[in-house]
Amino acid sequence: MSDFDDTATLHDNTLGELTIERAISLRWTLRDIFAGRTKFLPLADADLQLLLEMGLVEMHGDAPVLTDAGFAVIE
Repeated sequence: MSDFDDTATLHDNTLGELTIERAISLRWTLRDIFAGRTKFLPLADADLQLLLEMGLVEMHGDAPVLTDAGFAVIE
């Protein structure tokens, strides 16, 4: 099985209901959160809300943090 097939399966489980453009954008948002770039690149409220609802991010104080499911999406 190729890497592309693994990624497609992962997207089907987590971001599959979204358009490909939206899914890609949210994956980059998750990477920004993981790398701590949200101090320099503020998150869009709609993106943060969706990631919270999907269980990919949780708030620790004022900072978003990836959940285990969020880590799985970017690995």
